[in-house]
Amino acid sequence: MGDYILLALSCIFVNNILLAQYLGNCPFLGTSKKMETAIGMGMAVVFVLVMAGAICWITEEFILKRFQLEYLRTVSYILVIAALVQFVEMFLKKSIPALYAGLGIFLPLITTNCAVLGVVLINVNEEYTFLQALVTSFSYAAGFGLALVLFAGVRERILIARVPRPLQDTSIGLVTAGLFSLAFYAFKGMV
Repeated sequence: MGDYILLALSCIFVNNILLAQYLGNCPFLGTSKKMETAIGMGMAVVFVLVMAGAICWITEEFILKRFQLEYLRTVSYILVIAALVQFVEMFLKKSIPALYAGLGIFLPLITTNCAVLGVVLINVNEEYTFLQALVTSFSYAAGFGLALVLFAGVRERILIARVPRPLQDTSIGLVTAGLFSLAFYAFKGMV
């Protein structure tokens, strides 16, 4: 049990998919201007990433390895992720239209979000067991959501602050993301 807690903390804080590995920056910058949108995107990524981690692990172990089709890994993973994102999109459109509208183009971009594909490939490359793959998938997604929500809180404050013209909007967002990365880098020696 202790190993799983250590693995989870490592994925959330030390190897944060956004701030340490720099994967998934497009939705990070695009959906972090409002807290509601950031929370919605974080929850969508948690769902997609946990399901993708489980389904892709099963696909890898029972189909790709068994029939020596490892060269189809990327294509099969993208198909799984795309199907999951379509499911999330249909669910949000039907049950939470305001969030669906708020996420806009960034919801379908989860399909090509390199953070989701990156986590699935990390699980395969590290040869995790099914339970380890679930823990890392959830933990990376939780780290993604944590970084997104923290960043959204800071960006909401920045929107009402006086920022020099050359640093407004994306520029100040990138500077702030860099500072967040440095803050998360402090966890490196802890786990």
